[in-house]
Amino acid sequence: MSSNRSVWLSALGALEAAARHQNFAHAADELHLTASAVSHQVRKLEGHLGVSLFQRHARGVSLTLEGRLLADAAGNALTDIDTVLAAVRPTGATTRVRIATLHSFANAWLLPRLPRFLERHPDIRLSVETEIALTRFDEGGPDLGIRHGPGHWPGLASQHLLDEYMYPVISPGFPDRDAVNSPSDIARLPLIADLARQGWLDWFRGAGARRVRLPPTHTFSDSTDALQAAAHGLGAVLARERIARPWLDDGRLVRLPGPAMRARFDYFVIHPLHRRPSAAAQSLIGWLVDEARADPCAERIASSTL
Repeated sequence: MSSNRSVWLSALGALEAAARHQNFAHAADELHLTASAVSHQVRKLEGHLGVSLFQRHARGVSLTLEGRLLADAAGNALTDIDTVLAAVRPTGATTRVRIATLHSFANAWLLPRLPRFLERHPDIRLSVETEIALTRFDEGGPDLGIRHGPGHWPGLASQHLLDEYMYPVISPGFPDRDAVNSPSDIARLPLIADLARQGWLDWFRGAGARRVRLPPTHTFSDSTDALQAAAHGLGAVLARERIARPWLDDGRLVRLPGPAMRARFDYFVIHPLHRRPSAAAQSLIGWLVDEARADPCAERIASSTL
């Protein structure tokens, strides 16, 4: 193969894409080819090597052992090429990475940390998009996303970023705050909720206050707005640690009595399976993981976790 490498580059690219998708048609969409063209490239490789790289069956294709070995090597080589291409760009040239996440997470956790990333990668420009709905990674969509959820979504690769904890908070100036000494006392306060699937009822049960009558809550669609309402004295809110930490650090909110509850969902960095992240996007993923590992949240509240 080495005698005429250029002949095989497109075939190896087709193999790598087909291996990621486990589907020739989806690989063809990514490469702007037809499914038959991808199949032809793979068969050309198989004919040259004398081995089968895929097992073909009615529901699609799956890699053989030889196919997995070659696909992994091709993926690593293409990533190395992307990295070198980024390195040899002219001085001052920029690369853009689009990342989509929740407004609350962007403001409380991501944005305060981004200057450290840009100091390390001054040639990268970021587009940060915030929305509640799950990001659509269609052609022309964002490169990466950070989502709060179970960690598995069809068609997406996910990497765990941060765990999460929930506990009640309130404005330090709320009337009679000092009279609240137990979780049961909190149930007598005006309560604020967001649209999270895990809420006050879960927390009261976990805190051992099983017979409380849950009053009607003030409800906000965005967690930041719910925290803002609590800071203005509207009532107590069940806050997520990653979102509430800046509000606690600067004194706008304080914790109420009771334990922290391990949240059902965590934060994950995600990207589409059908599109290999660029070198710049991979740099951002690596940095995000490093920042998450350095976050002391778990150590701060481990002693009071449900």
